[in-house]
Amino acid sequence: MPQSFSVPRLLINRLRNVMAGDMEADTRLQKVVTLIAGTMVADVCSIYRRTDDDELELVATEGLSREAVHQTKLALDEGLVGQIALSGEPLSIQDAPRHPAFSYRPETGEDPYHAFLGVPILRGGRVIGVLTVQNRTERLYEDDEVDSLQTIAMVLAEVVAAEATTSGGSSPVREARSITLSGRTLCDGLGLGEARLHDVVVSPARYFTEDPDAEAARLRRALKELNAQLDRMLASDVGAIFGEPREVLEAFKMLASDPVWPIRLEEAVRSGLSAEAAVDRSRREHRTKLENAHDPYLRERLHDLEDLDNRLLRVLSGSMKSHANGRDRSEEVREVLIARRLGPAELLEYRDSGLAAIILEEVAPSSHTAIVARAMGIPTIGGVGGLSALVAPGDQVIVDAEQGTLHIRPDQSLLDAYQTRSVLRTERQAAFQALRDQPSRTRDGVDIKLMLNAGLAIDLESMDATGADGIGLFRTEFQFLVSDTLPKMEAQIDLYREVLDHAGSRPVHFRTLDLGGDKLLPNATDQFEENPALGWRSIRFALDRPGLFRRQLRALVRAADGGPLSVMFPMVTIAEEFFEAKALLLDEIEWSKQRGFAEPIELRVGAMLEAPAFAYGLEDVAGEVDFISVGTNDLLQFFHAADRMVPRVSERYDLVSRPVMRFLEFTLNECNRLGIPVSVCGEVASRPVEALCLLGLGFRTLSMPAAGIGPVKRMLRSLDLGAFSEALKTAVHTSNGEFRNEVLAIAELQKIVLTDS
Repeated sequence: MPQSFSVPRLLINRLRNVMAGDMEADTRLQKVVTLIAGTMVADVCSIYRRTDDDELELVATEGLSREAVHQTKLALDEGLVGQIALSGEPLSIQDAPRHPAFSYRPETGEDPYHAFLGVPILRGGRVIGVLTVQNRTERLYEDDEVDSLQTIAMVLAEVVAAEATTSGGSSPVREARSITLSGRTLCDGLGLGEARLHDVVVSPARYFTEDPDAEAARLRRALKELNAQLDRMLASDVGAIFGEPREVLEAFKMLASDPVWPIRLEEAVRSGLSAEAAVDRSRREHRTKLENAHDPYLRERLHDLEDLDNRLLRVLSGSMKSHANGRDRSEEVREVLIARRLGPAELLEYRDSGLAAIILEEVAPSSHTAIVARAMGIPTIGGVGGLSALVAPGDQVIVDAEQGTLHIRPDQSLLDAYQTRSVLRTERQAAFQALRDQPSRTRDGVDIKLMLNAGLAIDLESMDATGADGIGLFRTEFQFLVSDTLPKMEAQIDLYREVLDHAGSRPVHFRTLDLGGDKLLPNATDQFEENPALGWRSIRFALDRPGLFRRQLRALVRAADGGPLSVMFPMVTIAEEFFEAKALLLDEIEWSKQRGFAEPIELRVGAMLEAPAFAYGLEDVAGEVDFISVGTNDLLQFFHAADRMVPRVSERYDLVSRPVMRFLEFTLNECNRLGIPVSVCGEVASRPVEALCLLGLGFRTLSMPAAGIGPVKRMLRSLDLGAFSEALKTAVHTSNGEFRNEVLAIAELQKIVLTDS
């Protein structure tokens, strides 16, 4: 084998011809290994494919025994090939038989080979195979040799995936039949449309160029257009979703202007690859590094790089024009956006596209994309792994984000069922809209306050659309989480003032920064935490970062501009935390007053009860705290010791259970005894059955996502609260079977409207 393994133009040309030929996938693979071995003077070239059973099957070889093809299979962690498949990293060894991981298979006849180089074959961020070369002589392959073999492996990815179809495999390959998949509902709703891939798929036939000079010029034009688009986005109104997403776009602009990136891309094009192939190679490298990165900040930066690769691929494919502006809403065909991963800034670009739905292969526990999707009202499902390998652009897709399922290429019966449910959902939404201006009052005359959970500027539109009584929770941290730098003081003031102005006379409760845990600022900490939900987060984080915290408090005081101000501190566990935070707020009011700024005409300072321990410390803050908000999202997982984002235990995360009811009843009684107004805030408050239980216990203010206000208002207007409360409390303190079923039975007997049926 020659000392330089750079992919020669001759091999590129021959690979192009093989890829363009009309032949079976397994025949194509055999021609490829023969071609690589002959051109590179390798004694052996082999391809292993990952099967449905997570084995590595030899599917083509030049130099090993042909009888071993489809007979030799390795476990995913077996041998050198298995190591590459597990790590997703290349492996170069001078004397393979002496390596402790070497696995000898006599049927392959590989005894005399020493030098070994293997690289993963990646598709959609997943290892689907391994490409290896071997030589009789002992030598260690150089970096450029590894780099070149990785390029060839990239070209082979689609062919190896296609080989799985012809050999009877089903992973991960798109089929023509209808497919039903399940995921996690991130935003409720129904959607039907044609698949639109956010991550551009490069066809194997488009991996090579016959004119490198022309291709390099096309790459340079695309890079120029990408920078121009980022400039236009920076000049446009990018504050529609967040108060200040500008820093995200500026970070993209900085990365896109890095001279190293285009130089590497052009070098790949000069070697004979197309511009798309060069960018796709860069994307695969960034994706592999992202998969192996454990540091949250590094992962975000690698995702930014992968996002830039995708943006450039869309420019090269010509799809960026429609990507930014979307189709005309008057067009009959709508689209379902499919992405491996989508950041909030990326989703921002789709806000005018009239998307029918969104499907994400990956979803983080603190998915800000899900929050943006909810604010935009787009049905969204997450956690559908390997989806991009099962769907092609233009495929019809039904997204059922009510049930957490999706149907790719649905048959007529599924389409008919979708149309029926869609009509019913439209009628239901119209009924909720009709309730907007009706009072939130039970049949027996009890008034209930239904408040809105918000955190984005576009959430404000939901106040009027739903008839919400105010904002029970405004999450101030989102403005920080979408920025690579801390939002400036003026940006914070502007956002808070916009919220207060829009609310008018309706109350707004600002929750101060709930950061830490899985919501980290860049460079906030380099300490790994085994359980971040129980670690350095929320009020603990804020009090340990007084400069950051005081600047936010100062912005809130300035934004109130002499009007009323309501502030609450997150995850207070002991009285001392509340007292320290309140003292800082009072100091900022005094600081502002001394400098000529108006102090709030009315100040209300509250705390969120999310840690059960705080329920037993309420007496310590009585007389100092103006209100308590029971934050059920965190409270329930602490109470049940069950992470709501872990599917295996998520069913334990239930409000409608006797232990939770008894705890909440105790908390409510304590607040009433101490004269502390109390409300409930969280996702569960938006579900009619859960909201019914909260009202039955005695809570009279609920704060929830916008989509829950209509269903909960309909429920409570059918409710005789006095009769239900008496029956509920009897059930809470007796053990006569499964509690949720008892609640449903009471509701049915009293004709309380919980569903559409």
